[in-house]
Amino acid sequence: MISASARPYIDASVPVLRAHGLAITTTFYRNMFVAHPELTNLFNMGNQASGVQQQSLAAAVFAYAANIGNTAALGPVIERIVQKHLSVGIRAEHYPIVGQYLIGAIQETLGDAATAPLLAAWVEAYDSLARLLINAEKKAYAQAGIMPGQLRNMRVTQRHNESTGIVSFVLEPMDGDAVPSFKPGQYISVAVDLGDGHRQLRQYSLSDAPGLDHLRISVKRELAQPEAPRGEVSNWIHDNIKEGSVLQVTHPFGEFTPDTESAEPIVLLSAGIGITPMIAVLNRIAIKQPSRPMIFSHAARDSDHLSHRRDLDAAQARMPNLQIITFLETTTAGSSGDQSIVGQARTGLMEIAQLPSWPRSETNVYLCGPIGFMKAQWQALVAAGVPLTHVHREVFGPEMLDTLI
Repeated sequence: MISASARPYIDASVPVLRAHGLAITTTFYRNMFVAHPELTNLFNMGNQASGVQQQSLAAAVFAYAANIGNTAALGPVIERIVQKHLSVGIRAEHYPIVGQYLIGAIQETLGDAATAPLLAAWVEAYDSLARLLINAEKKAYAQAGIMPGQLRNMRVTQRHNESTGIVSFVLEPMDGDAVPSFKPGQYISVAVDLGDGHRQLRQYSLSDAPGLDHLRISVKRELAQPEAPRGEVSNWIHDNIKEGSVLQVTHPFGEFTPDTESAEPIVLLSAGIGITPMIAVLNRIAIKQPSRPMIFSHAARDSDHLSHRRDLDAAQARMPNLQIITFLETTTAGSSGDQSIVGQARTGLMEIAQLPSWPRSETNVYLCGPIGFMKAQWQALVAAGVPLTHVHREVFGPEMLDTLI
């Protein structure tokens, strides 16, 4: 909580942050990295280059100002930020550095409009948020039994091409201890040394069920796009990691954890690489609740890009009430028409109207995939009568705050 004297200045900041948020966060990152280049190892520099990280922070600062004191609204977002911080090893001593350069960026960007009372109010607000995050992260590190930034060596025992551009890696611990427990939908960070002291961490969803003697991740080779650079880490992994290679990984984290233990109907909708956490959910349910009613629908560019067919086949054979529907954007030249399509095949983009019916008001629906896909499905689900409380998304970026701003 912040004081009554500071609150009016924070409230007055809302339109200012909406107008100048991106300029503030761009200035913040630039100044902080000049003074503390070692922190670039904790941040996704690909997202820095594309501007996604600056947009994410701008959205977060604005949402915090607009909803300060609204615990119900901010709580889920805070938890998502905590989980991401855990996955990259954020420590308590990082917060004063961030606070110094964030307040400095507000002052530099706003100039004379950044009055002493306004800056003092933001120092108070930031300190309040920092304490909340530090305490939550300290508790979570202790519960996981790890130190911030702790990595574990795991050997790659299998490499499997799942589809065009997606490869799965099976990881087994090298220390002889059991694999860490996790919930389907969670992810691990993989640390990669890229030379010249340049280290990067990337998060990859676990793509197999928990309780096994291994972990599995599925990595998409991120090619250069007009709006984003080539994926530095994903391409390095594809080009360098083979069976027998060693990867350094973190403990699993993440708050996107679909219910896999009940017998209630469930709907999983994914597109592209968003299939990976859904496969972990599917594989767990196939083990624990094979009779559970499930709709599993996935959208891919074409059959060459339809991944995890082995998992889908195995689940289909085990689960009598599983309905698999695949949407292929195109089946023209370039697709491998001789490959079997698991479940029912549709042509075009995913449409809720083309899915089997389910109890709209009672069933939880989970989404994972590109932002445009999730927005479209979210809107279609709500229009079809699915309550907002029953729609869940795996997303981290500016869009995770769109319910707040």
